[in-house]
Amino acid sequence: MTGVLAERAQGPGARFKPHRSGNDIAEGRLAGVPVTLAWPRSYMNLSGRPVAALTAFYKVPPERLVVVHDELDIPFGAVRLKLGGGDNGHNGLRSITQALGTRDYYRVRFGIGRPPGRMDPAAFVLRDFSTSERKELPFLIDRCADATEALVTQGLAAAQNLYHEEQAR
Repeated sequence: MTGVLAERAQGPGARFKPHRSGNDIAEGRLAGVPVTLAWPRSYMNLSGRPVAALTAFYKVPPERLVVVHDELDIPFGAVRLKLGGGDNGHNGLRSITQALGTRDYYRVRFGIGRPPGRMDPAAFVLRDFSTSERKELPFLIDRCADATEALVTQGLAAAQNLYHEEQAR
């Protein structure tokens, strides 16, 4: 997902570069808005420290941070946007919240659906996508990038109206 956003922000061949914060970053503009895209080099469960280091380096308050993540409680491919909230058992969000000392940051949540039967949720999130899911992923990732771009350029309410309503049809 961040690769798609980096291409949009910097053009084809956009590359992430290592940053001393513990992230790989790409800087550019999304629809004219300056952005820094980051990919923590840590394990997902420990992403809070590099995220906090990057927000401190750029002096970005948490309420201007956008975290894009997977979400078990949303159907596969659906996108939901919100400001703040709990971690819902997501260890990466828990780490970010602890490191920032607040839950008040934006989230773009990409639905992966619930595990089938009694499958362990941890095993479910680490498994490969099914063949049919892999076929849909490029389109869905583009839609998630569109929602992220709308959040950055139009604000939360407008992006929610666009992407939450679209999925309700």
